[in-house]
Amino acid sequence: MRTVRLLAAAATAVTLTAAGVLAVPSSAAAHRGGPDFGPNVFVYDPSTPAAEIQAKFDELFAQQEKNEMGTNRYAVLFKPGHYDVNARLGYYTSVSGLGRNPADVDITGAVRVVGQVNPNVPGGVSALTNFWRSAENFTVTPTDWSNQWAVSQASPMRRVHVKGILWLEPGNGGYSSGGFIANSKVDGITINGSQQQWLTRDSELGDVWTNGVWNQVFSGVTGAPPTGFPNPPYTTLASSPVSREKPYLFVDDRGKYRVFVPSLQHDTAGTTWSDGSEPGSSISIDDFFIAKPGDSAARINLALALGKNLLLTPGVYHLDRPLRVLHKNTVVLGLGMPSLAPDTGEAALKIADVDGVKVAGVLVDAGARESDTLIEVGSKFSHKDHSRNPTSLQDVFIRIGGPWVGRAKTSLVVNSDDTILENIWAWRGDHGNGIGWTQNTADVGVVVNGDDVTAYGLFVEHYQKWQTIWNGERGRTIFYQSELPYDPPSQAAWTSPTGNGWASYKVAPSVRKHEAWGLGVYSYFNQGVDIRAARGIEVPDRPGVRFHNMITVFLDGSGGIERTINDAGTPCVGSFSTSALTEYPA
Repeated sequence: MRTVRLLAAAATAVTLTAAGVLAVPSSAAAHRGGPDFGPNVFVYDPSTPAAEIQAKFDELFAQQEKNEMGTNRYAVLFKPGHYDVNARLGYYTSVSGLGRNPADVDITGAVRVVGQVNPNVPGGVSALTNFWRSAENFTVTPTDWSNQWAVSQASPMRRVHVKGILWLEPGNGGYSSGGFIANSKVDGITINGSQQQWLTRDSELGDVWTNGVWNQVFSGVTGAPPTGFPNPPYTTLASSPVSREKPYLFVDDRGKYRVFVPSLQHDTAGTTWSDGSEPGSSISIDDFFIAKPGDSAARINLALALGKNLLLTPGVYHLDRPLRVLHKNTVVLGLGMPSLAPDTGEAALKIADVDGVKVAGVLVDAGARESDTLIEVGSKFSHKDHSRNPTSLQDVFIRIGGPWVGRAKTSLVVNSDDTILENIWAWRGDHGNGIGWTQNTADVGVVVNGDDVTAYGLFVEHYQKWQTIWNGERGRTIFYQSELPYDPPSQAAWTSPTGNGWASYKVAPSVRKHEAWGLGVYSYFNQGVDIRAARGIEVPDRPGVRFHNMITVFLDGSGGIERTINDAGTPCVGSFSTSALTEYPA
């Protein structure tokens, strides 16, 4: 969203030993005796001078503050202990603790994201393009009056304990469009401020959440405000129906690196780590293929085929074929926002219809040769029962255009039943490189064919037809945010089989049961043409299809959205306006 309102070394050969074991040459430079995560991962322990750590953060921020469409990627990892640091995070920068629990890494100072100075926006500062960065698995005690986290999409905060105030906006009335927090605890006030929408899942709020704007959703959050939609615009679920926390890297008591894989849970609320006994299991780093940007898709696929898990170190991976996950329970974990870039019109990632695959922390950038699909989960029409061990995709971000011209008919297709989607941003770029109605072409963002799929935090924006199509039965969405495309050149170029424009969220006519909570669909048609969308949400009218707390918004530009869901709601056309409904059917 950008609401205008105003290294790679050549891959070394991989061979198979006579026993069929993957033989990979050893790393040349491991971090302080640990694995070789490459040159863009910085690992610190409490013996590292504070000035050295601060200097590295300052260097990274100076480089990454405005490097929105660049190719640099970084991860900063802290071993257990205490640190004094004031870290400002720019693009493609991730900060994580390496403890088993957030209390193991204790930071005094801040891990923060500040607004970008822009004299052309209200307040002279904005967070509308503060994307692609993350914070995870530490405790922070702010030395200023708050810990600021002024972000928009694709900037998750997970497993963080803020011992003070959390400030989510850039200040001075500047705009922001987030956002996502999970499995975190805030002792003080959480200042929402200008944040248009936000999802908080399975967390603890020790003090008040100050306000909402259009669509603030809380799922399984202790201390959350009660539902008040649309005034205040809070949607609060007492628990999260089914969830699995994101896998994370940690160092065990012997100094060995492992990846913890949290267990599947049902009907959860609050953090999983508060008593120090989060359910789950861990995997040795020796069971991972640690990929570098110079590695070929063939090399990575060989490791996956032989049963290795996959850790993607920071960088851009240009692929001549899809990465294929074939085995159940495989973990694909990204460090520092790694990007998968299919160059040949293929998918970036294909996941077999098997149990328990976990994919987390990965960016996908479409290439100039059009792909049919960028990520495919499972096989269409398979309908295997994965309810006891579903596949999960978390913090997965897809771009069509921005760093370069990109094209893909569909970004994400979910065929496997019971899949969990969490914090997904599928974005047809509205700014950057290769942007235009006939340049970064993309029909649909997300297609769900599987049954019993649950989504927490779907952000789907600017696609040229439907943003999201849901064909599977018994689907659930908890929080949805979507902007329609800014740039249709005419109504004739943007008309669906059911009327003017294309609804953002489309539930197929055949679906008997579906439920969603907290949805926002916005328009900003900026070509100077009166473009209309007949409705923001389009669903079959039957008792088993239920929607709760939804809003359409005219942001700016021309035209607008005529109805919120089907034929219900009021027009948001021609000037700033909103249309909110609490229930559909009423």
